[in-house]
Amino acid sequence: MSIDYSPIPCPVVVPLDAILPEEPLLMMGAGPVPIPAAVAKANTVVINHLGATMAKIIEQVKEMARYVFQTRTKWVLGVAGPGSAAMEMAISNLAWRGTRVLSIRNGFFSARMAEMATRVGADVSTLEVADRAVAGLDEIADAIARERPEIVTIVQGETSNTVWNRDLRDIAALAKAAGALVVVDAVCTLSTMPLEMDAWGIDAVITGGQKGLSSIPGVSLIAFSDAAWERMKHRPEPNAHWCLDMALAENFWHNAGYHYTAPVSGVLALHEALRLVCAETLESRFARHLRCSLALQAGVESMGLKLYAPKDCRLNSVVGIETPEGLTPGMVCGHISKQYQVEISGSFGLPIVRIGQMGEQCREHNLFRTLHAFGRTMVDLKVPVDLPAGVAALEQELSRRGA
Repeated sequence: MSIDYSPIPCPVVVPLDAILPEEPLLMMGAGPVPIPAAVAKANTVVINHLGATMAKIIEQVKEMARYVFQTRTKWVLGVAGPGSAAMEMAISNLAWRGTRVLSIRNGFFSARMAEMATRVGADVSTLEVADRAVAGLDEIADAIARERPEIVTIVQGETSNTVWNRDLRDIAALAKAAGALVVVDAVCTLSTMPLEMDAWGIDAVITGGQKGLSSIPGVSLIAFSDAAWERMKHRPEPNAHWCLDMALAENFWHNAGYHYTAPVSGVLALHEALRLVCAETLESRFARHLRCSLALQAGVESMGLKLYAPKDCRLNSVVGIETPEGLTPGMVCGHISKQYQVEISGSFGLPIVRIGQMGEQCREHNLFRTLHAFGRTMVDLKVPVDLPAGVAALEQELSRRGA
């Protein structure tokens, strides 16, 4: 067979303006989310990834992240990648061949942590939880006693099926009492609801920038406890993932040295996102997220639609809505995007659509536009809904809960 070695011709491509929609889409899915002007502006700046200016910015990013994680640990790091890269940094540094890992698996992303642990050779056992449910504390205590894990993994909010693991603090206490490290995925929950790394005894917390923090995709955060850091330092062999090696990342994030060329614009954007969180304060931010999410939920139910997760374990940062009979999530998401310029999400094969309530999504004008577009989409697709009742319930709930 002959091989063509002739020169590769220059491709003919169309500019972005011809690809992107004329009217910007309102990003109201499970992430990424709209970003504030200060974050967008910071993302246009490029500076040297080494030197005094970057070192000062990194120090402030770590200090603000400690506030958001509610931790005094020294070991806060950024990751050039999505929340899953931060997840893999946690798993690949703390687990290795033969490490006993117990993964509490109640959805797509908790299963991802289990898979990552399996890939590094860990001895992974899973506590399987039914869809739309959370594991009971007795169940978890039995699993810990049976499996004797060195590490327990859990998500605070399972983005895929919109379930909130409400007993996270008690679960962490059970794991710590048995001598296990606790790794928590807080990708869709950090800064939208309480999470206290130190007080709850958590050893590693990960998050992405593009959800509750309202930053850009591609730069994530991770915090390790002293115990987790000590475990990493005594690994039997170096981490095979060079870019995700905590020992190497320390040189950039704590010694103002070189690891790899940092995504400087993304770090600047993350700095501004964290600064805005600090200016608002966590208490005010939690209240805003709860108020807006509950109002949206009331609006959806008052239209005559069903929420997917039970109320006692329903995630507020991502709201799951059952897809009406005869429709697919793709039909709903495609229609609302094309006709009303609002983006919402499906969910990995589940019969639901998801509306995000993270960061800048939790603004009254975004709620009204999204609920109206969603209701109109249902009408267009021949689903009998009461859109006026839904909008009235949204407005009433917002008023009842105050500004």
